[in-house]
Amino acid sequence: MTASRTLRLGLTSAAALVAASLTAPMAMASPASSSAPAPLRDHRATQRAMDAAVQDGVPGVAGQAKDKYGTWKGTSGVGNLRTKQPRSAHDHFRVGSITKTFVSTVLLQLEAEGRLSLDDKVEKWLPGVVRGNGHDGSRITLRQLLNHTSGIFNYTDDEDFGRTYFLKDGFFEHRFDRLSPAQLVKIATAHKPDFEPGTSWNYSNTNYVLAGMVIEKATGHAYGDEVRQRIVEPLGLHATTVPGTTPHLPRPSSRAYGKLAESTTGPTYDVTELNPSLASAAGEMISDSGDLNRFYSALLRGKLLPKKQLSEMKTTIKVDAIPNAGYGLGLIERRLSCGVVVWGHGGGIHGSSSEAVTTADGRHSLAFNFNGDWSGDSEAVIEAEFCAE
Repeated sequence: MTASRTLRLGLTSAAALVAASLTAPMAMASPASSSAPAPLRDHRATQRAMDAAVQDGVPGVAGQAKDKYGTWKGTSGVGNLRTKQPRSAHDHFRVGSITKTFVSTVLLQLEAEGRLSLDDKVEKWLPGVVRGNGHDGSRITLRQLLNHTSGIFNYTDDEDFGRTYFLKDGFFEHRFDRLSPAQLVKIATAHKPDFEPGTSWNYSNTNYVLAGMVIEKATGHAYGDEVRQRIVEPLGLHATTVPGTTPHLPRPSSRAYGKLAESTTGPTYDVTELNPSLASAAGEMISDSGDLNRFYSALLRGKLLPKKQLSEMKTTIKVDAIPNAGYGLGLIERRLSCGVVVWGHGGGIHGSSSEAVTTADGRHSLAFNFNGDWSGDSEAVIEAEFCAE
C-alpha cells in the first residue's frame, strides 16, 4: 500500500487488508450518474472523476461540494450491487480515520480550557497502559499521539488481528466481536515500538485509541459523548454519530463492499454490518458528506478552536513518502497540482473509503465516499474539484 493510500484509509492495515493500493478494474454495468450542478461553478470534472472511479471498480460514489455559490451533489454507480439501487448524495457511511480530526479537536478544546496540556505525558493520564516491549508512556506526549510521532506500534498491522478482522474467514466469524480500547492497546504493546518517541513518523491507529482513552480520563465521559456535546450538537451535524458497538448504518445508506483478501481480484462481499469497536476512537464514526463539509469548514474558520489551538493543529510534519503533504494534529495539509492547499483527512474501514477536505478559509469544501475498499482514485476526485478550469 502506498503511503498516501494508507493515510486515506487510515484504519486499513497495510499488512493485512486487501492490498488496497492496487487498482485492478472490475467488470461492472455502466455507472449510473446523477448530479445537481451549482448555478455558477462547473463541477463536471468532479463528476467525471467519480464516474472514472466506478469504471475502475468502485461500486458507487456519493459526495457533496460546497462553496460560495451553493451546494453541489454528485453520485455515480450503485449503492447495492444486488438491486442496482443508485447511490444517494445523502448516504450515511463509515468515515474511518476522519474520526481522528474529531478526537483531536476535543483534546485541543480541553487544552484551551486548561484541563490538560498536549505536552503532558501519556503516563500521567493512563498510568501503566503504554508499557511493555520497549513502549513507555512516561516518554510519550499527547501531542506525539496526535501527530503520529509516538512510535507506538499500529495495532491494525498485527498479523493475527489482520487475519481475524480483515480476511474472509476471520471477518465472517468475528465481525460482531466487541473489543475494548484496552484490548487494542494491548495488541500494540505486544510488539516493539516503531522508533523512539519523537524521532520519526508512522501512522498508528493505536495513537488515537489512546487519545480517546485520555479524553475519558480527563472528562469522566466517553470520548463519543464529548464529541457529541462539543461538536456534533453545536454544529447541527444530524447525520453524524459515534456508534460504539452498534453494527448497523442509519438510513439512507448504501451497502459497503470489500474483497476480504490480500488481492483486488476474486469475489466481492457485503461487509456493511460490523461491530465498530474494532476501530474505536481511531475510526468508528458515521457521517455523511454534508456534515463532513460543515465540520471541516467550521474547524478551519475557527469556530471550534481558539486561534492558538488551531495553529497547533495546523503545525505539520513533512511525511517524506507522501509528496506535497504534511500531517498536523489529526489534520492533513495537501498542496494540489494547481497550487491550491486543502486541509482535511481521509478514512477507510471495511467497504468504505472517504475523503473530506476544505480550503484554508473553509469556504470551499468537498466530501465523498466510495462504498468499496479495493480500487478507485480519490486523489483524482479532489484534484478535479479544486483544480479543474
